Amino acid sequence: MTSYKIISTNRVGSGSYYRISHDSNSTKTSMTFGLFLPSRFATNIDESTANKENVPVIYWLSGLTCDDTNFAMKAGAFSHAERENVALVMPDTSPRGDDVPNVDSYDLGVGAGFYVNATEEPYSTHYQMYTYVTEELPALLESQFNIGKNGLRSISGHSMGGHGALTIALKDTNTSWVSVSAFSPICNPTKCPWGEKAFQAYLGSIDAGLAHDATVLLSEKGGAAGYDEILIEQGADDNFLSGGQLFPENLVEAAKKAGQKVTLNMRDGYDHSYYFIATFIGDHINFHAKRLRSKYAEILALESSSILDFSATTGKEITCKAMVARAPKQPLTLETITVGVPQNGEVRVKVMANALCHTDVYTLDGHDPEGLFPSILGHEAGCIVESVGEGVTSVKPGDHVIPCYTPQCAAPGCIFCQSPKTNLCPVIRGTQGQGLMPDGTSRFKDKDGNTIYHFM
Repeated sequence: MTSYKIISTNRVGSGSYYRISHDSNSTKTSMTFGLFLPSRFATNIDESTANKENVPVIYWLSGLTCDDTNFAMKAGAFSHAERENVALVMPDTSPRGDDVPNVDSYDLGVGAGFYVNATEEPYSTHYQMYTYVTEELPALLESQFNIGKNGLRSISGHSMGGHGALTIALKDTNTSWVSVSAFSPICNPTKCPWGEKAFQAYLGSIDAGLAHDATVLLSEKGGAAGYDEILIEQGADDNFLSGGQLFPENLVEAAKKAGQKVTLNMRDGYDHSYYFIATFIGDHINFHAKRLRSKYAEILALESSSILDFSATTGKEITCKAMVARAPKQPLTLETITVGVPQNGEVRVKVMANALCHTDVYTLDGHDPEGLFPSILGHEAGCIVESVGEGVTSVKPGDHVIPCYTPQCAAPGCIFCQSPKTNLCPVIRGTQGQGLMPDGTSRFKDKDGNTIYHFM
């Protein structure tokens, strides 16, 4: 087990920002990274938490002179990550320490690792940032916090970090990254002073840097697009753009030939600073979150295909996790509950994904005169049938279903069931309004055996 130490913890909105250090095998130094966890995944940081949920994550790679804290303090990204339920990981830009070689220059040495594995002395012992970012750090996050497992991770960065994000994503052959974006990236480093200096020092020659040049990597793809879209923001008033360090136009031209879609947003009036990043970081987090959600759905589908044998739980009470509404206007609480055996005409389902609709929120806000607590909201969901009660023939275990607002009796004389405009069948309304099943009891109990009411 990789050991680590949480250096500091700060509440940010509903989520938390951590700085974490560990001894790195790649760099042979102590490394520190930042981690923002949305409130949904707050328990993932706790070593005692079992069955941690897989957390989608965006890796952010910072630019020259930065460390693990610059993005956290200046970008204003955490509220966007909280809203989209994605974690943010912010590694350092180089190894640090008394034994780490450095030069008196902002664009080489400490703070300027360029996200490559150095082969030249005196840098080769410690400057192994490519391996650190692509292998060691992901392994630590997956094993300790269940963050980014099964390729549930995306990557972005700024300037030198944008170069790192693009090249790491384009060099990947194992679908390790769902999506990639960048702010003001060094797009063609073998053609610019920053890249030439770094590659000569770390790799021995500019030619050796061709393997870490995003424009070259795209040129070599030969029509094999690796991502549905690559998103790039560039300030039109960036002095490093006019100074011949970035060359986004070269990347766009190479992408056209390779058949890779690249969206380059040239932003008038913006420079190379964190003010620029803070303005558009929400767009990039949304960009990645949308694709991470799609990836997560694929992972859940694969997992569901391997868990469709419900014979071990059929006919038995089961325990599972649920978000319980304990009182009006109070946050939902993650609890372990017991779910009873389905009775006559009932279906027990495994919820794979759900959300709150306006009816749930109306009740949670305390506006529903029939609202009962504690209860489990989220009555509209994507589910898999786990077991059925006596008399059920319309579905079977393993079927994928979407529960409706209320069951339908389907009787020919029921004007609600026969109407094409509504499904508000009143047959079980008497018990439904009491938060109970038709037999007058609940199938849900909390860990102390107390009743939890049904909703809808």
